[in-house]
Amino acid sequence: MLSVPEARKRILDGVFPLPSEVVALTDACGRVSAAPVISRLSNPPADVSSMDGYAVRAADLSARGARLSCIGAAPAGHPFDGTVGPGECVRIFTGAVVPPGADAVLIQENAQAEDTSVTTTTTLAPGTYIRRRGQDFAEGQEIIPVGRRLSARDIGLAAAANHAWIQVTRRPRVAIAATGDELLLPGSGIGAGQIANSNTPMLAALLRAAGADPVMLPVLRDDMADLAMLERMVDGVDMLVTAGGASIGSHDLVRRGLEQVGLKTDFWKIAMRPGRPLMYGHLGRLPFIGLPGNPVAAFVCSVVFILPALRRMAGLTTPVVPPERAVLGADVPENDRRMDHLRARLGHDADGRLVATPFAVQDSAMLHVLAESGALILRAPHAAPAKAGDPCDVIRIDRVME
Repeated sequence: MLSVPEARKRILDGVFPLPSEVVALTDACGRVSAAPVISRLSNPPADVSSMDGYAVRAADLSARGARLSCIGAAPAGHPFDGTVGPGECVRIFTGAVVPPGADAVLIQENAQAEDTSVTTTTTLAPGTYIRRRGQDFAEGQEIIPVGRRLSARDIGLAAAANHAWIQVTRRPRVAIAATGDELLLPGSGIGAGQIANSNTPMLAALLRAAGADPVMLPVLRDDMADLAMLERMVDGVDMLVTAGGASIGSHDLVRRGLEQVGLKTDFWKIAMRPGRPLMYGHLGRLPFIGLPGNPVAAFVCSVVFILPALRRMAGLTTPVVPPERAVLGADVPENDRRMDHLRARLGHDADGRLVATPFAVQDSAMLHVLAESGALILRAPHAAPAKAGDPCDVIRIDRVME
């Protein structure tokens, strides 16, 4: 059996960044930048006021008091058409361009206005309450690098730099097919020996949250003809994922069925729990990952293998999100030869440390436990027993999709 790191490396070596496309800025959140975003202007584009008040010459103010003549106003968007001379000021508002001649802003709380004159005993240094041109960023500056998953903050930044469109990597399209005669659509009447298909909607939701476009295929029956037909259902996708049928039972036909239509298997079986019977290969040009049928194992394998592959296909420079350090909230026994991924609750202790408490039962079919889990505790093969309070590595489930 392959180790988890070696299996993941082989998968990552077989996938590549997808082509780019240009999308409206309003549709770019969550996408990955495929080209650097260069500012088309400086921000602010001129020296502007950071407060409501009066644009003044700092040299005109003294501790003994000053009386200035107000010669006009400068609302935001309407610059004052003139110059502030000695003994003069201009009423100004937040975001408005500071008029020529002025070098500071006297805030209105420190000014007494009467008709066309303003008095104050406040002194100011030049530059007070002025945001200088380009203080945030300059025209021609790279403000967003290649390979960043764009947040709402990035969208605001690009908009401020006068971009309405942005170049991003195309979303990976992933076909998902669950296999098994026992599977029915959720909401169906469930008969004897049948179960609701949880894998397809769960995996589709996970991959969509990770930035992919899932394509949900019909359930494939335990029949070689159904599996052979799968080849004709995946035109235009970037990856094929199946769930179930990856083990060695007489009804686990995925490998044999797909090999009949050209699947080249790279590996099968991984030294991990849950999820040992995982397949990887290529169906023509198409990367293929065959997940175990148990839903918890399918989810964990998706987090460990599929999400990093999608990150690479999306153009992210760090496909594997590194684990975080925590402390155990309960004792754990010695591990066997397989790398373990224990479902765990997260919390914090009195010292503010992240605490991961594994669930007592770690069955790979218990979706309720998975839904309550905030992390996977990583236990290396042959790891020694560990006590509550000992350090551990965890994968934060809510962060691997970022």
